[in-house]
Amino acid sequence: MRKKKPYGEVYALGQHISMSAHKARRVIDQIRGRSYEETLMILELMPYRACYPIFKLVYSAAANASHNMGFNQASLVISKAEVNEGTTLKKLKPRARGRSYPIRRPTCHIRIVLQDTSLYDLYEYEDLYEEEILCLKKAEWKKKYNDMTYHNMYNSGGLWDKK
Repeated sequence: MRKKKPYGEVYALGQHISMSAHKARRVIDQIRGRSYEETLMILELMPYRACYPIFKLVYSAAANASHNMGFNQASLVISKAEVNEGTTLKKLKPRARGRSYPIRRPTCHIRIVLQDTSLYDLYEYEDLYEEEILCLKKAEWKKKYNDMTYHNMYNSGGLWDKK
């Protein structure tokens, strides 16, 4: 059974993008939860190679939102942004004396989900808003360890004290 897509969400999916998922996540973490216009400015100014394909995906998702659903681009927010590892291209590089070294080219799949914020009116969804605030105030979200004790691993009676 297919999951029902919530109304007001539009996505763009980029598959087999030739970069590691770790490098793409570094950029995705900066834009998650931001508005569409702010995201475009951030991606244009960041110096990473991963910014260009992510920029194209965000732009494509906004075009999907305005063309297919009729949303206003000024009210779009990046609600979800995820990076998954794709297939790895494997080649062999010839080296001296007839040997070969493997070369791995990682790929990744990037999914950008935009949400229209003009659909949400605070008066209609007041109880949902209060539930979100209560979830954020739970004790498990707070920092568990507040002590700032200094642990010296070399003088703590461990492996390095033995002569």
